[in-house]
Amino acid sequence: MWKLLLLFLFTVVPAVELFLLLQLGSLLGPMQTFLIVLGTGILGAWLAKREGFAVLRQLQADLAKGLPPAVRVVEGALVLVGGLLLVTPGVLSDLTGILLLLPPVRRSIAPRIVARYGG
Repeated sequence: MWKLLLLFLFTVVPAVELFLLLQLGSLLGPMQTFLIVLGTGILGAWLAKREGFAVLRQLQADLAKGLPPAVRVVEGALVLVGGLLLVTPGVLSDLTGILLLLPPVRRSIAPRIVARYGG
C-alpha cells in the first residue's frame, strides 16, 4: 500500500503538476505563470506564518483550560504542510496548500485525523 502511494506521489503528481503548469503557461504566457508561481510562494510563506501563530495561540489557550492538545497539534501540522505546498511550484500543490491554510478546512480535517490515528 505504502509503495503504491509513494510511487503515485513521486511520479503521477509531479507529471500532473508539470502538465498543469504548461497548460497555464500556454493560456496566460510564461511571465504571468512565473509571477503566479512566485506570488503563491510568497503568499504561502506569509499565510503559513500567520496561521501558524494563530494555531499556536489556540494551542496555548487550550492547554491553559486543560483541554487535550491533539487537535491543535494536528492543525499546526496541517498549517506546516499547507505552507510547504504553497512554496512548492505547482497548481495542485498550491490549491491544496491554500485549502489547508483555511481555518474552516483545518477545523474539519484535524478532528478526523485525530479520531482515526488517536490522540
